[in-house]
Amino acid sequence: MLTLEAMDVHYGDLQVLWDVGFEVHHGEIVVLVGANGAGKTTTIKTISALLHPARGRILFEGKSLVGKKPYEIIDMGIAHVPEGRRLFPEMSVEENLIMGSLAPRARANRTSTLEWVYSLFPKLKDRRRQNAGTLSGGEQQMVAVGRGLMARPSLLMLDEPSLGLAPILVHEIMNIIKNINEHGMTVLLVEQNVHLTLALCHRAYVMENGRIALTGTGAELMSNEHVKTAYLGI
Repeated sequence: MLTLEAMDVHYGDLQVLWDVGFEVHHGEIVVLVGANGAGKTTTIKTISALLHPARGRILFEGKSLVGKKPYEIIDMGIAHVPEGRRLFPEMSVEENLIMGSLAPRARANRTSTLEWVYSLFPKLKDRRRQNAGTLSGGEQQMVAVGRGLMARPSLLMLDEPSLGLAPILVHEIMNIIKNINEHGMTVLLVEQNVHLTLALCHRAYVMENGRIALTGTGAELMSNEHVKTAYLGI
């Protein structure tokens, strides 16, 4: 579904990604794990065309994403749920969700998609008229994920969805991601919570200092000595 090949990315004169390459297959949960500053967020921002590679290829369903505009990426079937939620706090929950369905591929099915999102997040249906800024952190993260789903993507990219949440809410968000995937949604997940995400995913890539350092199934990386020492505290 998604292929990155030999991708370099710069912020001005500063190079932050070197020769990054990986694949996401249909129906998978693929995780990018690594320490803060490893390049994970930069990678998915580049897929979303918020940043542009200096070198390399990005292919989605065989079509190049390089040179596309962010709104074109959305209409091709990729939704990006950013770190920090980025909601409109003075708008209602439902208004925030509808903002995710402005692309032509999503607009025609807005009503049915909204009902599906509410079935995944019953709390949001109860609070649909409430301003998003008054919700708890966990509820705001549900709105952010739901807004991404409103775009009816083929690939959902999530950047640090567990950030700042209480442990019980982290498990709830991870269970929701698993449920979304079981409904047929392909997921690319960026996370620092290595233990939980390796248990959840089909495959994972470990990023270190702007490069892909390791790859394997979640089980393979859980048993890798470097991962255990550097990320799992074992």
